[in-house]
Amino acid sequence: MFGSVRTEPSASFWRKLFAFLGPGYLVAVGYMDPGNWATSLAGGSKFGYALLTVALLSNVMAIILQSLCTRLGVGAGRDLAQACRDSFPRYVAIPLWLSAEIAITATDLAEVIGTAIGLNLLFHIPLEIGVIITAADVFLILALQAFGFRWIEAFVVAMLGVIAACFAVQIALADPDWGAVLRGLAPSRDLLANPDMLYLALGILGATVMPHNLYLHSGLVQTRGYGDTPAEKREAISLATIDSTIALCFAFVINASILILAAATFHRAGKTDIAELDQAHSFLSPLLGSTLAPTLFAIALLCCGLNSTITATLSGQIVMEGFLNFRIAPWLRRLVTRMIAIVPAVIVTIWFGEKGTGQLLILSQVVLSLQLPFAVVPLVMFTASRSKMGPYVAPRWLTTLAVATAGAIIVLNAKLVLDYVIG
Repeated sequence: MFGSVRTEPSASFWRKLFAFLGPGYLVAVGYMDPGNWATSLAGGSKFGYALLTVALLSNVMAIILQSLCTRLGVGAGRDLAQACRDSFPRYVAIPLWLSAEIAITATDLAEVIGTAIGLNLLFHIPLEIGVIITAADVFLILALQAFGFRWIEAFVVAMLGVIAACFAVQIALADPDWGAVLRGLAPSRDLLANPDMLYLALGILGATVMPHNLYLHSGLVQTRGYGDTPAEKREAISLATIDSTIALCFAFVINASILILAAATFHRAGKTDIAELDQAHSFLSPLLGSTLAPTLFAIALLCCGLNSTITATLSGQIVMEGFLNFRIAPWLRRLVTRMIAIVPAVIVTIWFGEKGTGQLLILSQVVLSLQLPFAVVPLVMFTASRSKMGPYVAPRWLTTLAVATAGAIIVLNAKLVLDYVIG
């Protein structure tokens, strides 16, 4: 995978940028998982367009942290897992590895549930059967990897295009108040004055950064053959950062679309308690007067599940190889990770039904929140260290923003986990 995508040093800026486009979109997938969907649906249905400003802020925070990943991957030539193995003794590195594996399994659990719900909504396949069907996605990964890494990126971008088209049609049908949309992007006093609004805002901010994305991105940027000279590496850092920034802006558009759709349909109709994916699906048709809208919603959800499958597999490979310097066949790695996620999903689905899967989805987000500091803190430490990064060390202003971002996300996640524990 390392250096497998060729770049042309003598090419024009746009051709070089095109060669670097790809990894950012794989990372952006992590910002559109079913947990994010549920939070955006709840925020839009309850408070209309008011929380768009929080979605925008959370996206800026994501751009800052992912830019550090490109700097680490290109500048130091190490992904985050390798950097942890290099820098920490084994008694620290091994727990960090286990933490990363738990985060990937929790991510996979959310993907299993999201994909199963998508299959259920589209084809009326029972959830427990849909959960088992998701195990077959390992063959999709194998087929794509056989053609080369660019094919994986092309598949993900194609699925993102389908998702965007689905939401474009749904929003056109919903006909939102665009003036209110623009006002929603500006901060509001109500955000601090209303405890319920603040809580949902914390949920949107707290669920922004996925731990596995930091490992994934710092590894994926190394798939480009960018050369070894300082000038080539600096250019590669810039181009890879542009790639991730564009992709995360696209992720913001999708997340904002979910919130806008919820505001323009559920909130406008007085249905302010929508939080479950199947609830949203069932109410879209009568509210919009079209059977097309719920179908498009389910298609977009299924595409998100398929995309997340690919990124979870790749991040699992990067984490295991980086921390342990140990490789296993991608299909075996995928099968083990998915089986760990499928077993609890099947048990809960059979025993508790749809309500149980919703609670399991929330629990997976809590687990991810607990793992986040173990990825964010080392990333900020390494990229701020001149001994690690040499001439590619992050500028002081970027480190300051990253420390503030990391601190805010960790505090918000801690609050959400505490609230979940105490009910």
